[in-house]
Amino acid sequence: MSEASSKSPHLDRVTQNFIKNLEARDTKPLYELTPHEARQFLVDLQRATHSEIEAEISDINIFSEIAGNIDVRFVRPKDSNEILPVILYIHGGGWIMGDKETHDMLIRKLANCTNSVVAFVNYSRSPEAIYPTAINQIYGVLKYLYENPQDFNIDSDRIAIAGDSAGGNMAAATAIKAKNEDGPKILFQALIYPVTDAEMDTESYRLFKDGPWLTKKAMEWFWDAYLPDKKLRKEIYVSPLQATVNDLTGLPPTLVIVDENDVLRDEGEAYARKLDEAGVDVLSVRINNTHHDFLMLNALNHSKAVKGAFALLCKTLNYKFHK
Repeated sequence: MSEASSKSPHLDRVTQNFIKNLEARDTKPLYELTPHEARQFLVDLQRATHSEIEAEISDINIFSEIAGNIDVRFVRPKDSNEILPVILYIHGGGWIMGDKETHDMLIRKLANCTNSVVAFVNYSRSPEAIYPTAINQIYGVLKYLYENPQDFNIDSDRIAIAGDSAGGNMAAATAIKAKNEDGPKILFQALIYPVTDAEMDTESYRLFKDGPWLTKKAMEWFWDAYLPDKKLRKEIYVSPLQATVNDLTGLPPTLVIVDENDVLRDEGEAYARKLDEAGVDVLSVRINNTHHDFLMLNALNHSKAVKGAFALLCKTLNYKFHK
């Protein structure tokens, strides 16, 4: 995702090798690719490491009055017929990339480690669709799941929302929207290295503007695709960090996971601090020796960073779901 250097002293060996292999391919930076080329790059990268985690998969088209037809992939632990909690999962990829294939390993792992159903929203990506299209689709799916739990054998009292990167941005926005509109009750939210602000002027942006992996130029490209009108980027459903403490009061308990070498690190931690100021039960954790997207990237699946962060994510969700 970047012209990143593998010489960083703050990356573990698995991650260093991943970056070195990318550099050897001499691929263009993302922002010099077309959206189609960028999407194919991520698909090909993820296909190189195959998931063998068993799960029951079903793709269902859901109709929402506010957003029309939306494709949702449901991932359930194999041979599970009981009523289960549900995780509404919103994928990352800069609003441009990512789909049910690129995140297949992650959501299979998540369904199995939490004994829950993962509802993976295939929202309309940018630049073909811009804000607020995807937010409306995600909120439409949330409402449908809440109102029709019997269709999916899920427990509407145990709905969590989770997302990585741009997906973390939209998960946070959806939680705020559900609160503001007196919508479905969300039990818990997990925000994984989330985008929380369009300002791009933090210390971590200055430190890691050239990577590793994610760069400032890539983020500028993502933002321009998702919401070309810069005047609208301060809206709280676009930049949750711009929300007031009052806006955030009453949000569900939250886990925020960030990583050490990431332009998005500081804004994720700042959002966690603001949630805390608002009285939200929040835990913020920084994972060192890795970079952005580490939980999603199949090639890093066996790194200590992924194992530790995923164990924390699963344990926290299990506590909320099954206590």
